[in-house]
Amino acid sequence: MSQTNMRIMRAALAAGCVLTASIPARAQRGGDWTTVGNDAQRSYWARGDGKISPQAIAKPGFQLAWKVKLKGEPRQMQSVTPPALLDFFIGHRGFRALGFFGNGSGAMTGIDTDLSRIEWERNIAGGTRNGTIPCPGGVTSPLSRPTSLGYPGSFAGRGGRGTPAKSGVGEAFEGAVTIRAQTPPPAPPPPPPSARRSAPAPNPFARQPQYVYAIDAEGKLHAMYVSNGDEPNPAVNFLPAGSNAQGLLVSGNTAYAATANGCAGSTDAVWAIDLESKMARSWKASGHVAGIAGMAFTPDGLIVVAAGSELAVVDSANMEKKGAYSASEAFTSSPVVFEYKGKDLAAATTAGKLVVINAASPGALLAQTDLPGAGYATGALSSWQDAAGVRWILAPVGGASGPKSGAIMAWRLVNSGSGMALESGWSAGGMVSPLPPAVVNGVVFAVSSGENRDAKASAAERARKSVPAVLYAIDGSSGKTVWNSGSTIASFVRTGGLAAGGGHVYVGAHDGTQYSFAFPMEY
Repeated sequence: MSQTNMRIMRAALAAGCVLTASIPARAQRGGDWTTVGNDAQRSYWARGDGKISPQAIAKPGFQLAWKVKLKGEPRQMQSVTPPALLDFFIGHRGFRALGFFGNGSGAMTGIDTDLSRIEWERNIAGGTRNGTIPCPGGVTSPLSRPTSLGYPGSFAGRGGRGTPAKSGVGEAFEGAVTIRAQTPPPAPPPPPPSARRSAPAPNPFARQPQYVYAIDAEGKLHAMYVSNGDEPNPAVNFLPAGSNAQGLLVSGNTAYAATANGCAGSTDAVWAIDLESKMARSWKASGHVAGIAGMAFTPDGLIVVAAGSELAVVDSANMEKKGAYSASEAFTSSPVVFEYKGKDLAAATTAGKLVVINAASPGALLAQTDLPGAGYATGALSSWQDAAGVRWILAPVGGASGPKSGAIMAWRLVNSGSGMALESGWSAGGMVSPLPPAVVNGVVFAVSSGENRDAKASAAERARKSVPAVLYAIDGSSGKTVWNSGSTIASFVRTGGLAAGGGHVYVGAHDGTQYSFAFPMEY
């Protein structure tokens, strides 16, 4: 399809969005991938997609849609970060879908993800510290857009995009204002037990600037307009300079992030800053903050963080610990939060166990299972619920038996007597250093990162010993691999894992190339 025809189609779609804006919505539709792991719970689960499904992915057509070499150089092993996405935007160039990509050296890029066109490029302070692999001294957390603490609304394959349109003219450099596209969907699934468990739909008539946020190497928080990357205000001091920032998330008037690895003499902690008063506060962890997503949130504003051998629960209102589950060994992943039978549960991995606790009363263990390949740094977990109501927990696991002994493993959370249990589901193996998978409308996308994880080797040696990454598509219920990217990706993948939205799955390689996989005929 030519770019001219694409613009005509976009204009028609935009008009349709405006005309239907007054139709009441019967259910909140799936939202943009706005932060690490998609949502505040770090589920890595995109509830619905109009293009991707187990049936569609099993047919020919899903392939590389585009690749773009982004500006910036790796810092140590830190390179391209997964994007924050904005799937419906109307600006001076018309209707667009945007992705916001970061790089360890401080290069920020906004891309039209339909046309693979660079919209803007900016550079925030990348830092001048030499750095190490645990403390690279550059930009370490992916960019983030405002994210509700509630569970995202669900929709399953309802076609088209499930995110807000933008229309109208804002102030200078502000970008456009928000209008909710409200086409009537089919009858929604049964509502959750409590209204607070679902993220509220945004006000369709609210006029407000649209920002994307980033933390630079000096610990300053930047708020950039999505339309052009400009910053209307100076960056504000947030984290200690030289920190390894993880899991940047902005909700309401507060930004959150974790610091890990004790970089630049800082203590591992979870931080919060009020965006109006610019006052920052923190909860100091008693051990190493584990994983690649920092922390996860319950809809009530409880922060769950894996620190040392504790899975701690912190009240975001006062940044004080409410309780913790103590394991016999250190945690190796960020937690994932999910709802199960009306309760907010959290799961994380230690060096040899996958554990599940109740976030409201974290002291007691609800379920656990052994992990193969003990000692593999899992990084983060994924969790989703299938159409039959089965709750799944997925983890990348490793092994010492060979270079392709890594796998994605899936467990079902089930009732067992008066308690719960983790029941083995499926395993997809043959991967090199797999990263946390993304689940899109029942399809599990997993990446064999190809990264060499020799802890004794330098960054240059590890990069040289690494092999190209491969993206896999797996049926989320059966575990059957139905597609892979073959030799398409030329480098290995290091930073942060996957992101998905609007029919695309994004993989950022260590050499700075951003790949988008989709059904290209649609674009």
